[in-house]
Amino acid sequence: MELASIEIRTIWPLDCSLFAGERNMDSGFYVAYAGLAARMQALDVVASNLANASTAGFKAQSPFYQALSAAQSGEILSPINQAVNQFGILGGSRVDLRSGSLDPTGNSTDLAIEGTGFFSVQTRAGIRYTRNGNFHLNAARQVTTQDGNLVLAEQGTTTVPITLPTGTVSVSPDGTISVDGGLVAKLHLVQSAPGTAMVLEGNSNYVAPAGSERPVSNSIVRQGMLESSNINPVEGAVGLILLQRQADMLGRALTIFSTDFDRAAAQDVPRV
Repeated sequence: MELASIEIRTIWPLDCSLFAGERNMDSGFYVAYAGLAARMQALDVVASNLANASTAGFKAQSPFYQALSAAQSGEILSPINQAVNQFGILGGSRVDLRSGSLDPTGNSTDLAIEGTGFFSVQTRAGIRYTRNGNFHLNAARQVTTQDGNLVLAEQGTTTVPITLPTGTVSVSPDGTISVDGGLVAKLHLVQSAPGTAMVLEGNSNYVAPAGSERPVSNSIVRQGMLESSNINPVEGAVGLILLQRQADMLGRALTIFSTDFDRAAAQDVPRV
């Protein structure tokens, strides 16, 4: 089972511009709110990792947090105000590119990459990259992914789909494909430039930052094998439980703050 990736966006109340003063009695509420929102988003990431633990070539996503100043007017805050109004949110998730194990399948169209390279595939949204080498032949004998996307080969400065004639298929370590000894195509393998990283789009497909694709320099193609995911189910389950407990505690904190607000309102309104 494979889940589509979820784009992480921080949900933030637009009316939380209550933070300009040195004191803010509501800041605890917003700190708890921000923490709960971040944990719920991180839960989606970790749950997706666990659901894809058996997906060939899947790379774990590691959520990371960053600080967000609640004061959005650009004003300079005092150290006390910064301490009160600096909230932790989920900044996004990073792809863990550590390789999974290479497991033999005996299927000539199953391919695995040893190294940092990615296969190129043609999708409806454009060219995407994948580590999932569980390839098949369609009715036209074109090499496709499980989702029917065409696997691409090099042809000069462009790329083309791969069509295989009948016969015995062989794939060399550099990605050259032969059938009954005759050269057919060479896989278009890429890697991201130093300092850049592929971004998970879903269905084991990745998007490269514009202009960051580079020819592979340290990758080997293994035929008749599939790369397992690099998910550690035990670590993932422990992380999921930890996030659930943190979310539960922050939810309780929100309830306490909400109760305090109601009590304060009940006491102050009659004075007006």
